[in-house]
Amino acid sequence: MKIVLSKKSKIGNVDFENLEFGKIFTDHIFVSKFSNGKWTDGEIMPYGDFLISPSARVFHYGQAIFEGMKCYKSDKDSLILFRPDENFKRFNKSSDRMAIPKINKDVFFNGLNQLLKLDCEWVKKGDGNALYIRPFVFASEPSINASEADEYIFMIICCPSKSYYGDKKISVKIEEKYSRAARGGVGYAKAAGNYAAQFYPTLLAKKEGYQQIIWTDSNNHKSIEEAGTMNLFFRIKNKLITSPVSDSILDGITRKSIIELARNFNIEVEERPITIDELLSSFKNGYLKEIFGSGTAVVVLPIHSFGYQNKDYNIPDLENPFSLKLKKLR
Repeated sequence: MKIVLSKKSKIGNVDFENLEFGKIFTDHIFVSKFSNGKWTDGEIMPYGDFLISPSARVFHYGQAIFEGMKCYKSDKDSLILFRPDENFKRFNKSSDRMAIPKINKDVFFNGLNQLLKLDCEWVKKGDGNALYIRPFVFASEPSINASEADEYIFMIICCPSKSYYGDKKISVKIEEKYSRAARGGVGYAKAAGNYAAQFYPTLLAKKEGYQQIIWTDSNNHKSIEEAGTMNLFFRIKNKLITSPVSDSILDGITRKSIIELARNFNIEVEERPITIDELLSSFKNGYLKEIFGSGTAVVVLPIHSFGYQNKDYNIPDLENPFSLKLKKLR
């Protein structure tokens, strides 16, 4: 693998105690290109801008997918990746759905491991500290012919991160008009366009004082699916309920871990549809104890209130919430 080192590190100018998520990037980037039916071994170079044709198909037809991963540093300075094989599998699952050639496992992990070795000082110890890793691929072929591309670029970039929302109390709005994904679509893939389509309805919700949206099914907006950047868990009495994954719900890796951890602690978990009517009824009867989200960036995030049809429902704080217990053991 060709490696070109950065002439001067930016790390000395970074305030690691006051990071804004996704704004600061490490010194190096990994790049592999696909053409003539195969991926190159890739190379590492200094992080920076690059040239691309205005006719690159990604700009016109949206062929692009990404993953979100995290790396932690132990007290003994070892780097620890959180379930990277699951991210790799989902990356190629998303690629399949978007007609993008699968990335070779050796290319993916050789590039990632070498990148982490070079930029290991950017991974800080301590609770809440992590290096967020963003592998992504996009159609780079210069052509506006409306079909899948023949050329792609795969990259990995990294940024130091702390808690996505900090200690904020999160409020969410149950969406009744707009949809995140439809059955038979690309909702289960981490396609870039999935997120672009969320921004407008989420912007409207933010103007009303909410931080995210709870998405409902596209057919009649009665069944709860997921939130903007999270899978959702509902504690009704002492049982955790989460919507089953489908072709309209992302198969979250943190979600899988929460389910496994909960069952190890003898917390009953049901993967089944949950409707708005059940949620409201559980709230009214005092059975709804917690709502929390899970995801790579947010890890485990308690939700303190939700809005539906111009009414807010506040969830009382618990002394020993499941969310905190599961977060500490992630």
